[in-house]
Amino acid sequence: MTYKHQEGSKASVIEKNGYFGLNINPDSILLDKYTFSNALALSVKLAVWEVSLEKYIDSIEYVTEDLKMGKRIKMSREQVLRKHGELFALRHLINLSSDLLDTPDFYWDNEQLENLYLQVCSYFGISKRTKVMNEKINHCVELIELLSTHLSNKHSTRLEWIVILLILVEVIFEIIHYLDRFVTSGRNKFSLSHIESTQV
Repeated sequence: MTYKHQEGSKASVIEKNGYFGLNINPDSILLDKYTFSNALALSVKLAVWEVSLEKYIDSIEYVTEDLKMGKRIKMSREQVLRKHGELFALRHLINLSSDLLDTPDFYWDNEQLENLYLQVCSYFGISKRTKVMNEKINHCVELIELLSTHLSNKHSTRLEWIVILLILVEVIFEIIHYLDRFVTSGRNKFSLSHIESTQV
């Protein structure tokens, strides 16, 4: 970014034209530079996460097309679980492991530095970008949960059919066993009657 030195004892500020007006007072210039670089680093970190989210969205884009066309889902339960984990890891980084949603404690005791930090964050649109990212993540979570539910129902249905087939096999074996006993009993009766007739 282009910056310029502030005249007199004016505080460092982000101007409307995008210039960073830097106070050259030796007592504050280092803290002002630190504040500016802190907000700038946060913006860069957010940009990295935005790229990660875009790659994630691209990796599951074909799933929405398959759902729309009524095709079979080409993801396993393990893959869906991993995708779920990736999403929650990214959400954790954005909302819990960073200062995107709050002002760092360092600035609470210095109103001037806090105002400068908030100005720089506003200039880079950090709050709006964070909100957009969370909305995208919520959408992805809904999609992954839909896939997880669908695959779980599919797995449950498969298990139910396996149980039905096992019961059917057991019934068939019982029928065969019953017929075998019936045939054997009939043969025994025939043999006994044949022996009795021979003796007579």
